[in-house]
Amino acid sequence: MALDTITEPQELREHFGEPLHIAVAVEKPQLDKHHRHFIEHSPFICLASTGAAGQPAVSPKGDAPGFVKVLDEKTLLIPDRPGNNKVEGFGNIVENPKVSLIFFIPGVMETLRVHGEAEIVLDTDLLKLGKAGSKLPATATLIKVTKAYMHCGKALIRSKLWDPDQHIAKGVIAPFGQVIKDQSGVPKSREEVQGIVDQEYQDNLY
Repeated sequence: MALDTITEPQELREHFGEPLHIAVAVEKPQLDKHHRHFIEHSPFICLASTGAAGQPAVSPKGDAPGFVKVLDEKTLLIPDRPGNNKVEGFGNIVENPKVSLIFFIPGVMETLRVHGEAEIVLDTDLLKLGKAGSKLPATATLIKVTKAYMHCGKALIRSKLWDPDQHIAKGVIAPFGQVIKDQSGVPKSREEVQGIVDQEYQDNLY
């Protein structure tokens, strides 16, 4: 059965109509005081990238509020923290520098969206800006901002994301150690795998 789909830009615009004037008016080509203030208080972001083959990847990144550094109105710096070394996002940036970010602040319904072009930097002076204790990040992502705008809170309101009463009960989602054991087939017990996960969280956050 053929689906009724939208395949052309003109058809898409006709279906939804023109965008709200205010939604377009708040788009800026650089960071203003409100954007910068939001970034300084944000402990969590999602960074989207797309490689040469066109397959996108979204990478969550988090640390203490303000871990993303505002160098000036056109430049952001995101320090790298230890991960799984799959470097999917970094691989995309090497192939295609265009990225998008969403900044979140717990308890705030609105978000900040930023578009730009990224590069992976090793410059020591830049890495020092993202130092955690005595540890320098292995790399940092430097982003030249091309567009920034605040985004309304409808999605977070509908999802009740920050509502403690909506937190899922413990045990509904399988422990991460169980998931890894089931999906990877490692010859260890769930408890052993969970112990490795817990140790990794303890020893290798920075």
